[in-house]
Amino acid sequence: MIFPTSDEDVLVRISDRNPSRELLDGVAGADCTVVEVGSTGFPAVEPLVSVTRGERTTFHAQCSPEEIQEFVALADDSSRADTAAVVEHDPETTTFPAPELFGLDTGVRRVLGGCGWRRPTHPDDHEAAGGFASVASEAVASLARQLRGRGWGDWRHDQRLIDAWRPAMEADSAAVVVNAHGTTADTLLLSSVPFEVLEGANAAARAVGADRIVVYTADNDAALTVNEAAENYPNPCASVDVVGGPSEYRAAEPTMALEAIEGNHRIEARLRPPGPEVSGLHGDPTLVHTARTFAQLAVAVRDGFAESRLVTVTGDVAVPATVEVPESDTIETALDAVDIDGEFKAACVGGRFGGITTELDIDVAPDTLANADLGTEGTVRIITEDQCVVAFIGNKTQFAADENCGRCVPCREGTTQLANQLRAIYDGDYDSDGIEELVRVMDLSSICAFGKQAGRPTRTAMAAFESEFAAHADGRCPAGSCFDRNFAVS
Repeated sequence: MIFPTSDEDVLVRISDRNPSRELLDGVAGADCTVVEVGSTGFPAVEPLVSVTRGERTTFHAQCSPEEIQEFVALADDSSRADTAAVVEHDPETTTFPAPELFGLDTGVRRVLGGCGWRRPTHPDDHEAAGGFASVASEAVASLARQLRGRGWGDWRHDQRLIDAWRPAMEADSAAVVVNAHGTTADTLLLSSVPFEVLEGANAAARAVGADRIVVYTADNDAALTVNEAAENYPNPCASVDVVGGPSEYRAAEPTMALEAIEGNHRIEARLRPPGPEVSGLHGDPTLVHTARTFAQLAVAVRDGFAESRLVTVTGDVAVPATVEVPESDTIETALDAVDIDGEFKAACVGGRFGGITTELDIDVAPDTLANADLGTEGTVRIITEDQCVVAFIGNKTQFAADENCGRCVPCREGTTQLANQLRAIYDGDYDSDGIEELVRVMDLSSICAFGKQAGRPTRTAMAAFESEFAAHADGRCPAGSCFDRNFAVS
């Protein structure tokens, strides 16, 4: 880890996913050390320039090429930097010392601790934070009995990991797949703290005796970063390959991810049982977990078990943000990191097929969210008053009808029928009982999470906004926004 070696040394960190050449050139020739450290997860303040001298760091949000040289020159005079926040800290801290800038002080930073502070592909930075520690496989397995999978791309989504590890422990050959396809949080981890993800995957591979690790992502920049980190990883217990996947949403489903990794052109869900834990990558027992799950495992190995969730807030907000929230905190906590672009109406909680709610005082623990019929994917999409909920869920349902893999009838035909039933509301035919029955059948009989969850936005929106559905059947949109651009026509 690079630290200032004296009170006179100046260390400049540039936090951004892709800092501009002009910004880097702006500090060329200055008497300081400049490093790129990846995104903080909060792009509203980026490029974020932090200038560390001794025990003090000044932070400069949305720094321009013209400003950066001045900020470096003012390293010992923070009072003149009126856009800066100042933090006093241990000069050798390895965790982002969050300033009191809007959004950056939201939640906690365990898994996100290195984002915007450590160099993503430098193993020295990760080692200084306690990484690459030698841990007994029994200790890792013990954590797997407590830790639950994060996201629908995780074969153990919201379930303890250990049950899916046992077949691999008893097999002669096994694999580990890091499924980082599709979510903002997984891409952030690969881009900013790839060693956290790789260390968790290595720990799992060692615990089950796997001989290969595959990192799967559809993001080219993240793939390049994690590939460089993998090449720099000291003494991995298994080979590591980084494989790109198609951009389609469904390609994140665990068995479709395996199909993509194996190079199959038609990406369909695999029938089950058996699941990947028995017959996965090329027929071997395979652990399929998201980047979030593996990063949580790595941090738990190092710092002990403590549940937190990464939550990305998007939709009708000025700038999306990804924050880390203790499971005991509420959805509302995550919203502290964003400016809502209008008057709040509702939120779609839990990703593409999350649940619609007007209540934000619900903690982000998976059991609580599930009891509220909300999703646990880690994404909250804000809906403002000028948006029509019927059109919103209509577009989601049409997406499901267009994007499903076609493997099972309940999903393939169910999503199409559901889109037609929602479309019929605009013609005055609102069959609430028929819609509820169709959604129930899709939930109970689809073979994968895509079909099981595709009806949830409709089910929860009907519960929360019944009057808006009835109004549309009467030819009126309370939001005054959708009859001229009916989702059925688009």
